[in-house]
Amino acid sequence: MSVFQITIFETGESFSCSSEQSVLAGMVRLGRRGIPVGCRGGACGVCKVEVMSGDIERKVMSRSHVSEEDEKACRVLACRILPGSDLVVRVLGGMKRAVNKQEFKKIPAIGE
Repeated sequence: MSVFQITIFETGESFSCSSEQSVLAGMVRLGRRGIPVGCRGGACGVCKVEVMSGDIERKVMSRSHVSEEDEKACRVLACRILPGSDLVVRVLGGMKRAVNKQEFKKIPAIGE
């Protein structure tokens, strides 16, 4: 088992995810309210992401949510991919609004 860093492109947040768990499972551990987890089996499509960089292992996904064109462009369901390296993902679909909410507090630099 390996552990990789997954970075969310829009927010710059990152989280660790083992090679034996789905990227969605790692996202849920961020503790962000409103991240829809849906069916966790690839049938609902709410966890669609675009893998911008890195290697993944893909499991079977519903063609009603991930077309062949989507898959070629690395637009996949986070519940159906396992990381094979560090990843950068862009959130699409039903998770986009929840993930893109800016809930971060600015930490003042030393001397501010």
